[in-house]
Amino acid sequence: MEKTYNPQSIEQALYQHWESQGYFKPHGDTSKDSYTIMIPPPNVTGSLHMGHAFQQTIMDTLIRYQRMQGKNTLWQVGTDHAGIATQMVVERKIAAEEGKTKHDYGRDAFTDKIWEWKQQSGGAITQQMRRLGDSLDWERERFTMDAGFSNAVQEVFVRLFDEGLIYRGKRLVNWDPKLHTAISDLEVENKEQQGKMWHLRYPLADGATTSDGLSYLVVATTRPETMLGDTGVAVNPDDPRYNNLIGKEVLLPLVNRRIPIIGDEHADMEKGTGCVKITPAHDFNDYEVGKRHQLPMINVLTLNADIRQQAEVFNSNGEPCDAYDNVIPEVYRGLERFAARDAIVSAFEQAGLLVKIEDHPNTVPYGDRGGVIIEPMLTDQWYVRTQPLAEEAIRAVEDGEIKFVPQQYENMYFSWMRDIQDWCISRQLWWGHRIPAWYDDAGNVYVGRSEDEVRSKHHLAQDVSLRQDDDVLDTWFSSGLWTFGTLGWPEQTPDLATFHPTDVLVTGFDIIFFWVARMIMLTMHFMKDENGKPQVPFKTVYVTGLIRDENGAKMSKSKGNVLDPLDMVDGIDLESLVAKRTGNMMQPQLAKQIEKATRKTFTNGIEAHGTDAMRFTLSAIASTGRDISWDMQRLEGYRNFCNKLWNASRYVLIQAEEQDCGQQGSEMVFSLADRWIQGQYQLTVKAFREALDNYRFDLAAQTVYEFTWNQFCDWYLELTKPILFKGNPASQCGTRFTLVNVLESLLRLMHPIMPYITETIWQRVAPLAGQSGDSIMLQAFPEFDEQKVDATAMADLEWLKQFILAIRNIRGEMDISPNKPLSVLLRQVNATDQRRLDDNAAFLASLAKLEQVRVLENDEQAPASATALLGEMEILIPMAGLIDKEAELARIEKQLDKASQDLGRVKGKLSNASFVDKAPAAVIDKERAKQAELELTVDKLRQQQATITAL
Repeated sequence: MEKTYNPQSIEQALYQHWESQGYFKPHGDTSKDSYTIMIPPPNVTGSLHMGHAFQQTIMDTLIRYQRMQGKNTLWQVGTDHAGIATQMVVERKIAAEEGKTKHDYGRDAFTDKIWEWKQQSGGAITQQMRRLGDSLDWERERFTMDAGFSNAVQEVFVRLFDEGLIYRGKRLVNWDPKLHTAISDLEVENKEQQGKMWHLRYPLADGATTSDGLSYLVVATTRPETMLGDTGVAVNPDDPRYNNLIGKEVLLPLVNRRIPIIGDEHADMEKGTGCVKITPAHDFNDYEVGKRHQLPMINVLTLNADIRQQAEVFNSNGEPCDAYDNVIPEVYRGLERFAARDAIVSAFEQAGLLVKIEDHPNTVPYGDRGGVIIEPMLTDQWYVRTQPLAEEAIRAVEDGEIKFVPQQYENMYFSWMRDIQDWCISRQLWWGHRIPAWYDDAGNVYVGRSEDEVRSKHHLAQDVSLRQDDDVLDTWFSSGLWTFGTLGWPEQTPDLATFHPTDVLVTGFDIIFFWVARMIMLTMHFMKDENGKPQVPFKTVYVTGLIRDENGAKMSKSKGNVLDPLDMVDGIDLESLVAKRTGNMMQPQLAKQIEKATRKTFTNGIEAHGTDAMRFTLSAIASTGRDISWDMQRLEGYRNFCNKLWNASRYVLIQAEEQDCGQQGSEMVFSLADRWIQGQYQLTVKAFREALDNYRFDLAAQTVYEFTWNQFCDWYLELTKPILFKGNPASQCGTRFTLVNVLESLLRLMHPIMPYITETIWQRVAPLAGQSGDSIMLQAFPEFDEQKVDATAMADLEWLKQFILAIRNIRGEMDISPNKPLSVLLRQVNATDQRRLDDNAAFLASLAKLEQVRVLENDEQAPASATALLGEMEILIPMAGLIDKEAELARIEKQLDKASQDLGRVKGKLSNASFVDKAPAAVIDKERAKQAELELTVDKLRQQQATITAL
């Protein structure tokens, strides 16, 4: 092997070899258990981010683990057509390159343009996924708008419509006035900002008065422009100030509309004035209040969010009605919504009806794609009746057919599902699955798989004019079919029979409702087993946390704290990193701040760490918490871990290649160290498998790290040297056998997390261990063998380690050279201690650098010594001639002064209220950890000082 570990020289060529050899495919033996993971399809417009890297590392670890256990594994790959995002990409592209809009092209030509972009530029993320070592079956790659999947989407829509579970209705939705489409709650970004609260007088009609004798009610609103659509004022029925007015009316200013005063608990007596204006067509809470009281709905906004020329008036079921006239005062017609706000506030002020304006913190909804404030808008949309679908989906989780890991996420699932609302599935876009519904000139709607089917089904003549619905389906609707649509449904394919239900879904908590719940509902409705029982889409939902930066902040481009996982794999220089983070910034001042922070944090850019170090870090931080902090230092540490493994493997190869490793039946004697490491390794296999089986990737990483670094590399390799350099042939053969076999098996154990380095080393080590095969990923995964755990050997070696560590600690504390031979005196030595001393004298002499070990007689006085305890046995090292007492005390005094000063500075920071209040929690935690560490150092130095003073 090369002397230096260089991941860049092995990774890409190795991956290309794996893929070309077809190692990622299912092996096809259906007599074996299958194991299936469906990748959450990333957006076709996307690029790899930390969330992708995190989840894909977990999925690849699972699939490699199960593949090595002989299962017929499928990791299904695919991408999502990402309706809004993709359409925006292409719209911006044609605007920049051709100065055109989609309307210049027309619908068909524009969608052809998107397909062209998809073929040329889409799916770049799948190439990035290969860089992470993802062992997906690329030959099965699916796209949510490929022909087969589109057929499944259409089939589901038609069947649900025929069953009465899809309907069209006029309801309130999140409306993006820039993109002109309804959007889901997930596509709404709520931003905290400082706004205003306007207090407005609404005169009471017919001479009514409040309990205080006032002739008006005061309502408080953050959106005065919507008052043009008010159809009620709500007061709490228990509010003594106003409950006498329930059933009476106010005269709505500016439009002179008489609207009722209603009693509803939505009005909070403790909040504001206790009176709430109700605008059912422009507020989600008001919409629900309006439903409860059958209030009419008046839409006053266009799809651009401008004031309409005439209002639209509907009853509470969304049907046109004449409960109120549709007149909007001429002065407001056509005004942009915020210009209308200013005009309406001014009119209230001039009329003496503006009570006051207060500063008020608001949560304002923005469209995450369009970037403008979202309006609740009353529009005609298609909906799924989710209540009937939810019942079976709830039962599946209650009965344990689907398990959430961690389990607490079941509560989030249940809370959403038990209060589920109908699902708006239509979007006003051109890119997506066009809704299979047609309209005649009278507005009648017909749903079918094609226009021909519609005409045949409903006996419509060819001269009856039909037009297809212009809307497309929400991408969550199509991705809800992902587990079975990718396997050939509605055809009953062999793949569907083999790989469904799938085994585990790896996803984030933020889409449990938007995707996970909808997959469960749709799958269980359409997928049944041979007995007609609903099939679950997956047996386990493993929910990951959100990766934040080192200070616990959410990664975002606007903060400039986003990390590209491939930059950490391949490295990036500082100037390129700065350009990457600030290149698309529209605000120069913000760009400067981000540049400054980047240069401060990454003074030399980011070094290349390789894929395995990246994957190991992601596994090690995969805790069960909702928030996970990224740590560049841990990445650096795990890059060192890769180096450690590489160098240890080189040592093994140097000792074993072209040597007798016991594979030919040679005589072998296993040393205490050999028997100990075999036992330790078996316990590691047991713990590692238990961790992966329970989705504790952090514990699995911790287990294999501890064994590899501390037990195998630091201890066992050192313990082999006395035997390999001075032992007899049988013991040397036994040690070489143990070295190559433990290393070969360890590589197989580590392979699911660290595929590249383990494959590279395994190819060299496997022949020495008598193993053959084309790739490590096709080898058997290690199994725990209790017969190889020698309890006596493990206890003896642990005693030996403690003895050596005691000597090394004394050397360190007394600043004695590790190369200086020492004489050791022992007291309180029992029979077991004596046996261990006799059996391991050579090990002790070599590894602890001892020239003499002597047990003191019962009444023998020991000279001035540094001491340590091992059980009841006392270890003494006479100090005479070993140290200069005064020089050593002076050295410790110097160290103590520095540690005390550092401790004082940290304590000062933490006692500064301003610092504690303003600093991020992660920074405070680091300072507290530093304080604890320094306190420990000071205590230790004082103990050393006391020990040496007493000599």
